[in-house]
Amino acid sequence: IAPAATDETDCEAPPVPEKNSSEEKVASSTLEPPRKIPVALPKPPPTPKRSYEEELAYLSKMSPTRYQVRAGFVPNMKANAEVIVNDDLEQLLLEELKSSIVSGGGGGGFIPALRQVANVAALPGIVKASMAMPDVHSGYGFCIGNVAAFDMDDPEAVISPGGVGFDINCGVRLIRTNLTEDDVTGDVREELAQALFDHIPVGVGTKGVIPVSAKELDEVLLLGMDWALREGYAWPEVRKGV
Repeated sequence: IAPAATDETDCEAPPVPEKNSSEEKVASSTLEPPRKIPVALPKPPPTPKRSYEEELAYLSKMSPTRYQVRAGFVPNMKANAEVIVNDDLEQLLLEELKSSIVSGGGGGGFIPALRQVANVAALPGIVKASMAMPDVHSGYGFCIGNVAAFDMDDPEAVISPGGVGFDINCGVRLIRTNLTEDDVTGDVREELAQALFDHIPVGVGTKGVIPVSAKELDEVLLLGMDWALREGYAWPEVRKGV
């Protein structure tokens, strides 16, 4: 039995097997390069929001009933926006804007009407200005009362469902057809417009061509397109575009 080692000098290291140079190269080639530890980069500081007074600098009163919202109020505006309001409505719009700034932008995706009418002025192909009529108030995309024209000769111009009305319909619908502009010229245009008025109820107290009882109306609201399919008022392929 060998005596126990009393200090480090009595300890011998085990023999190390010799390796030729080719083995060393193979071993080193199979080693993965050291992985880089991801470092969290500091986030850039948020873009400072404008104060209410700074927002007002983009608004100018052109007449007692006409406001202008100059380009720059929101990013990428291609034209100014204009709002037609009296003094009472003017105060409502400004209070709405101020409240959204104080609350940090509003909740639930709420956007004040002045910002919405300015957003429309940022759409491609807009002509002259984004206009808001006296019934202006915050809507869905477009503000309610928002009117805008777009240049059909501009290949970047848009047709916006939000500008036609699709959230609560408002008696207006956007429908895609296979008709071209040449198909609805002259007398055909008048006949088509009259047919739409004949089949779509317009105004208080008018009736449509599809009679429904109170119970059936509940089913329409509950089933939607499925009710129209069941009653034979729609085709299955229409479902894709609704």
